[in-house]
Amino acid sequence: MADNDTQIQLVTFQLGEEVYGVDIMGVKEIVRIQDIRAIPSAPYYVEGILNLRRQIIPIINLHKRFRLAQPEKTEGDSNEFDGGFIILNIDGNNIGIIIDRIARVVMVESSEIKPPPQMLTGIGSEYIRGVIKRDEGGYVIMLDVNRLFDPKELQKIIDFQ
Repeated sequence: MADNDTQIQLVTFQLGEEVYGVDIMGVKEIVRIQDIRAIPSAPYYVEGILNLRRQIIPIINLHKRFRLAQPEKTEGDSNEFDGGFIILNIDGNNIGIIIDRIARVVMVESSEIKPPPQMLTGIGSEYIRGVIKRDEGGYVIMLDVNRLFDPKELQKIIDFQ
């Protein structure tokens, strides 16, 4: 058995048809869908702000950021936790990302994380830390939350708080 230094816990979630994961150490919490207040003059991928227990958190739409199609709701969709926000800690700042569906927390070996291909489903490889094959087929795209925004973008998002 590998020691704990070679294992990473990922919070996995769905955006469109793909499954993504982020290191659990960068996740503050997972929140059900709530009302977001729009912000004038915000970057195109900033949906607005969320007042979460008296803390103002900017909410990012990764569909827009990654130029992914929004999922279509069908009559058969359940009322389970089909969407919400993952609140991330990025450089000491809380930023929420919209997710379509939370998957689960999984433990992966560092050796299972393969380098990202040049281009994956329209997302630039600069945002991707790696790709992990899943037992049930397919893969998990592991995002690097610290590279989702360059320092100027991050400062602009934080200024909206």
